[in-house]
Amino acid sequence: MKITNLKLFHVQPRWLFLKVETDAGISGWGEPVVEGRARTVETAVQELRPLLIGADPGRIEHLWQQMYRGTFYRGGPVLLSAISGVEQALWDIKGKRLNVPVYELLGGACRDRVRMYGHLKPAATAADFPLSAMLEITDRRLSAGFTVMKYSIIPPIRPIDSLETVDRVVERFAAVRERVGRKVDVAIDFHGRVSPAMAPRLLDALAPYYPLFVEEPVLPENVEEMVRVARSTSIPIAAGERLFTRWGYRELIEKQAVAVVQPDLCHCGGIFEARKIAAMAEVYHMQTAPHNPLGPISLAACLQLDACIPNLLAQEHPGMPDRRDLGEGILKTPFAIGPDGCIPIPTGPGLGIEVNEDALAALAYDGGWDPPRLFFEDGSLADW
Repeated sequence: MKITNLKLFHVQPRWLFLKVETDAGISGWGEPVVEGRARTVETAVQELRPLLIGADPGRIEHLWQQMYRGTFYRGGPVLLSAISGVEQALWDIKGKRLNVPVYELLGGACRDRVRMYGHLKPAATAADFPLSAMLEITDRRLSAGFTVMKYSIIPPIRPIDSLETVDRVVERFAAVRERVGRKVDVAIDFHGRVSPAMAPRLLDALAPYYPLFVEEPVLPENVEEMVRVARSTSIPIAAGERLFTRWGYRELIEKQAVAVVQPDLCHCGGIFEARKIAAMAEVYHMQTAPHNPLGPISLAACLQLDACIPNLLAQEHPGMPDRRDLGEGILKTPFAIGPDGCIPIPTGPGLGIEVNEDALAALAYDGGWDPPRLFFEDGSLADW
């Protein structure tokens, strides 16, 4: 079997899909994208074309090593996202060729279903929104059976902020906690928006309300600061969506800066790379909660990983009202979250999905999307 073609599709609201075709009539799908840089990643995928066309798609590790190590400059969000999408598609092809789900090729299933968590915000670009809107979404999540939810801290937070700001952050979390009760888990994402000086103050104030975890309490570049912040609280710390490959995770895991790793299978290097990261975390008794704010192919890849790792905490997905992130209007058989807040592990070959290519035409766009830019009162830039 040989790879014959790569096809890319920009799909609203901000996704990039990849179809890898072969001379055997078997095709695989992946989702190679960096949010806000889809056209850049598209170029990176095209630059891999000379390496991939004519290659045996079954030699996944060999091709991964060539894509990653074959040039002098390694890593980074653009190259690794391109590699991730290709790698997902290659696993899809291999599973279809052997007529088994990908997780069967990675050790088999550890569970029957995957616990899901959705976001408590009205849109991916929403920077601020009233508490009443968040509580309405919370009610919908509860009605749908979710037992885990997450929202991002309302920005911006000044590097050293006021007691009023701390009270506002706690008030919102406390209201959600009151609404969901004690059996449902709620996580909060600081999104790297909080400084090392403010993070311990906010964590201390939030601790009585028992967050499931706090994600990216500080930016992940300085692992020592993440360690210091983690040691200051009893709240489990999560991070990893902005880290790439097992080498990017090594220091975070070895220094035990987190209790939960969050590899993004569209950024970290793909399904097998995320499996290696989960195994590294398992050695330190850490949990894995794959990051996924993207589309249904990303979710399909995540579910294959979720099925076969022993240290899964829960699986993120955006929870779009139109269910497009679950594949509604995109996959011939969309994913469905059951009344227990879980998705049964897929049983179909490869990624377990069939993409409706005709539907992609109606969702096509030029690939342009920028994250919102936030500013402090004095006009200086705040982290998003």
